[in-house]
Amino acid sequence: MTRVALIDDHESVRLGLAAACARAGVGVGDVVFSGSTVAEYLRWRTETAASPADVVVLDLMLGDGATVSENVTELVCNGSQVIIHSVADRPAAVREALSAGALGVISKSARTDDVVAAIATVARGEHLDNVEWASAIDGDRAFADAQLSAREREVLRLYAAGLPLKSVAERLGIAYSTAKENITRVRVKYVEVGRPAPTKVDLLRRAMEDGLVSESSDGR
Repeated sequence: MTRVALIDDHESVRLGLAAACARAGVGVGDVVFSGSTVAEYLRWRTETAASPADVVVLDLMLGDGATVSENVTELVCNGSQVIIHSVADRPAAVREALSAGALGVISKSARTDDVVAAIATVARGEHLDNVEWASAIDGDRAFADAQLSAREREVLRLYAAGLPLKSVAERLGIAYSTAKENITRVRVKYVEVGRPAPTKVDLLRRAMEDGLVSESSDGR
């Protein structure tokens, strides 16, 4: 059973999603928390010693003053996958959420059954591939394109797909130091467009966002 938390400052939205999850049946979504802020969710976890929710459905803009980056980062570090549930009229904020680690965005105008399906997708650790996601990326060319060179893209593709950097160098017929310099430049370029990738996992996420690797890619 996927454990779900609903965080939205509109109670009616939470009630509708909770009902949809209950309707979906066993194995799809068990709502373990419903509240209006991330701070409230974290207090609940502390007070009950509950495990983190598998998936948090998070409103883009809450009324407590916390930024979307702060909220998403807190939840991801806390051990949950995050879906942004938004009216999708603030693409910059949506991009900020995706950069912070959210696995996708779904519109509040979507059918509740579609939201439940999105929960199931994200529970598997997969990004949502929908119109809202594409619109958020296409709305800002800096997000969609970090201006990587052909060599940088190839090094990133192999490295993010799982090959050690030494193997990447051997595969491409370049020196290890050259491959390392390429990865360093890739990280710098992503930072420059507001999409930092300090870890290999982050690089995999960026490569997936930019279509360089698929979720099933293994570097071969």
